[in-house]
Amino acid sequence: MSILQFFRIRLIRLHPLVLIGATLGLIGYLFDPFSKAINHTDVAMLVMAYVASLLLLPSPPVGGRHNESQALNGPAWSLMQEYLGNIAYALILRRLRALTLAIIFGLSGLLLIWTANAKGSLDGGWDYPNIWMAPLRLMVSFVMGLWLYRVHDRIRVPKIGLLLLSIVLVVCFQMPVFSKIGEYSLNGLYDAACVLCLFPLIILCGAHSDAGTGMIMLCKFSGHLSYPLYITHIPFVYVLAGYSWTRRPSLNVKLTLISLLIPFVVFVAWLVLKYYDEPVRTWLGRLYGIRRATVKVPGQAGEAQ
Repeated sequence: MSILQFFRIRLIRLHPLVLIGATLGLIGYLFDPFSKAINHTDVAMLVMAYVASLLLLPSPPVGGRHNESQALNGPAWSLMQEYLGNIAYALILRRLRALTLAIIFGLSGLLLIWTANAKGSLDGGWDYPNIWMAPLRLMVSFVMGLWLYRVHDRIRVPKIGLLLLSIVLVVCFQMPVFSKIGEYSLNGLYDAACVLCLFPLIILCGAHSDAGTGMIMLCKFSGHLSYPLYITHIPFVYVLAGYSWTRRPSLNVKLTLISLLIPFVVFVAWLVLKYYDEPVRTWLGRLYGIRRATVKVPGQAGEAQ
C-alpha cells in the first residue's frame, strides 16, 4: 500500500476514539462535582485545550490537571507518541534491517537505563516538565517491537502459555517501590529491566505459545476492548480522585468504590466500542473503499484493526 493509504487506515482505526475521548474528558472536566474548586480555567483556554485534544496535540495547561500534556484526557499522551511512531515507521523504520533496529534499540536502551536511574523511575513523558521522556520511551518500545517482529521466528523460547505469562505480568506490576543504594536507584533500574528484558521475553514467549479456546476468546475480547478502555476511562478516575481528595473516605469505602468503578469503566468502553467506534470505522472504511480498516503494524503487539 502507499504511505497515504497506510496513514488513512491508521487514522480510521485510531482517531474516532480520540474524538470521543476528548469529548468525555471535556464533559468530565465541566461536570465533575468534586473538583470544582481546582477545575478553574477561562473559556478560551478550555476551548483551546479541547481543540488540541481533538487533534491529539499537546494542550495548554488547565486548572487541576498537574501539567499534563493532554489536559482533558491524560492517557492520550502515549497515543500521540504512537502517531509519531507510525509516521516514523512509514517513512523510515520499515526500510531498516533487523541489525540496524537492534543497534537503535541498544543505544536507546542505554539512554533509558540512565534516565530510569537518574529519575528513580520511568514515570514521565505525560507531563510538561518531563515531556522529553516521551519520545525516548516511544523509541525504545516501538523499535523493540519492530525488531522482535523481524526476528521472533529465529529465536527459540519455551512455550510457557498465555495464562502463566499473564500471572507473571500481574506479579511484575504489583512489586513495591524499591529503595536507593548510593547513586543507584533500584526502583528505576527495575523499571528499565522490565522494559528492556522482561517485557520482550514475555512477548516472545507469548508469540510461541498456544492457548485454549477459552483463553483465545478472552484475549480477543480484551484486545478489542483495550483501546476503548484506555481512551475513555480517565474522566471517571478523576471523579473518584476528586471525591477522595475532598471527602477523605475510609480505606474500605475507597476499595468499594474502586471495585465498582472497574466494571463500570469496562462497560462504558464496551458501549463506546459497539455503538460508536465499530460503526464509525465501518462507515469510514466504506467511504474510502476499505473493506476493514485493518493493517498489521509490526511495531505493535498483534494486529491493529
